[in-house]
Amino acid sequence: MVTKANGKWRMCVDYTDINRACPKDSFPLPKIDQLIDSIAGNKLLSFMDAFSRYNQIMMHPADQDKISFITGQGLYCYKVMPFGLKNAGATYQHLVNKLFKPLIGKSMEGYIDDMITKSQEAHQHPKDLRQTFQVIRENQMRLNPAKCAFGVAAGKFLGFMVHERGIEANPEKIKAIIELGSPNTLQQAQGLTGRIAALNRFISISTDKCLPFFKVIKQRKNMKWNQESEQAFRALKGYLASPPLLVKPIPEEELQLYLAVSETAISGALVKECDDGIQRPIYYVSRALSKSEKNYTILEKLAFALFLQRPEALADFVAKFSMVPHPDAPVVPNTDPEPPEWPADSKI
Repeated sequence: MVTKANGKWRMCVDYTDINRACPKDSFPLPKIDQLIDSIAGNKLLSFMDAFSRYNQIMMHPADQDKISFITGQGLYCYKVMPFGLKNAGATYQHLVNKLFKPLIGKSMEGYIDDMITKSQEAHQHPKDLRQTFQVIRENQMRLNPAKCAFGVAAGKFLGFMVHERGIEANPEKIKAIIELGSPNTLQQAQGLTGRIAALNRFISISTDKCLPFFKVIKQRKNMKWNQESEQAFRALKGYLASPPLLVKPIPEEELQLYLAVSETAISGALVKECDDGIQRPIYYVSRALSKSEKNYTILEKLAFALFLQRPEALADFVAKFSMVPHPDAPVVPNTDPEPPEWPADSKI
């Protein structure tokens, strides 16, 4: 028995052996970034969570004995899909996609048991919700009322705060880093970089900002948190104390992509110019250079940054929006040891 986040208990069974014997279900989960981008910018949202999600799917009678378990009172087996099976998540996602196929991408999105109904206009939301509820009733799906919120302007979805103005980082994740003490062990330093990775989309030139952390991690057993790392840690905390709001672009809108290269990394900032004339960020990307890539010239690094850096992160934007090149912009090497700042770095 393990304790859940709400303090209640959940029974868990070790299915290591059967998981090894089962082939992997390659059914893909939705891309979180694409889901978040599609949800932001809507006037009203309704957040729904399935009650005991996996337990709402019946096991085939012929397979029930394969997931049996022993207790002090005897041998039992599940009649419903339990937690712990390696293909449970893919199976549930397949079900959600099948049931809500007419709505997904239009008035609804779903990531396993987390579902959301979205409406660009407030007056449309009751109709959109009615369509969602109809599918839920027809398939006898149950929701967890403690984790549902209907007709709200903003909320948390998959670790992001989404609302009409755009996307914000999860305040809890930011607070965890700001309140974190300086790492003293390799495990603590690796934990710090893991927390930062979850916020990379919101951090301008993140690889350069985190370079001192990577240096100390490379020391492995001889790791020593030095002054350079401490200064970078404090600077990062200062940045996260007022993180940027990521705005949502309008389809067919012209966007601008800023590129920055250093000796160790390439970075990009996708921005849009708002009605007030201020450029605001949509997405930040950053990537460390390999040993051979560090030998590239500035122009080669810029070309590499443009075509090869994290294409999956910006591919959806490139397909839907116009990118405006500025061939007359000069290529100016940055000799300042501090990472450069873009117009979109200004806080909103």
